[in-house]
Amino acid sequence: MYERNEVPSEQPTGRKQDAIDINDFVFAATGARVRRLTLPNGDHWFPAADVGVHLGYANTRQAVQWHVAPDCEQTLGNLVRTVCGTEGSSNIAGHGLKKTMRMVNLRGLIQLVNGCTKPECAPFKHWVSEAIEAIQLNGSYSLDPAPVQPAPDGGTAYLLPQQVADAIVRLEERNLRADEALAVAQSERIEETRRTNDLLGRIADSLDLIADRFRPAAFAPPEAMTPQRLLATWRARNLVVTDDVHAVAAYLAPVLVRGPVHCRMEDIAERTGLTVARAHDGLRMLIKRGCVRQTGVAAGGTPVYALP
Repeated sequence: MYERNEVPSEQPTGRKQDAIDINDFVFAATGARVRRLTLPNGDHWFPAADVGVHLGYANTRQAVQWHVAPDCEQTLGNLVRTVCGTEGSSNIAGHGLKKTMRMVNLRGLIQLVNGCTKPECAPFKHWVSEAIEAIQLNGSYSLDPAPVQPAPDGGTAYLLPQQVADAIVRLEERNLRADEALAVAQSERIEETRRTNDLLGRIADSLDLIADRFRPAAFAPPEAMTPQRLLATWRARNLVVTDDVHAVAAYLAPVLVRGPVHCRMEDIAERTGLTVARAHDGLRMLIKRGCVRQTGVAAGGTPVYALP
């Protein structure tokens, strides 16, 4: 149900043209464009909730009870059944509308307008007061015919009362200003969002750079220990390499890189050509400098040596 929607009818309605366009009339009365249901007989009905919101009522149900006559309001379901019969309920469901929606006719809408305190409704209420006063004084109230009339069979067109016309102009100007302000606000919000996204992007890039700096470097797998590297490592420990120490180290390095070695002092002396005492002194120097350690004694009392 939207503005200008009408309930279809297979029978001719014989509707006469409204003296004042209903859309302009309601806009001047409420200050807003309100959804409308127009019956084949020309009666206009409006959702009470829409009217109440635009008129500033905090409790629309209570406002209808206080201001609207019982014959000026009913549910949407009853209206549809009156026009379309029982099959009308399916039409409501197809448009996502509720049968329990409260509807007010044009008289009910005017009653709600008269009961509200919205400043935008003051010109309309003032015009209504003038019309009632004119009826009391003169017995009637009429509008001036418009200079341009529709086709002969289209009825008579009338000029809007000055108060109503002025109210419509002010409301349209207000809506235009509101639309312009909304467009400016949306543009500013889009620009602010863009700046925020740019800033967040720069922050993310900076955090990535910081993380890269603190990220541990990828370590290459350790190279296999060789006798030459082992001897170089021992020299780096300020080992005083005498001929005797060098001879003992050169004998032990090739076997130590493969794992613990079982050897007696006599074996070292025999392989190096040193005396047992000199071989012992050379081995003791290696142990003292932390190049070699004794891990235990094998079966038979043979010492076991290994790298630290």
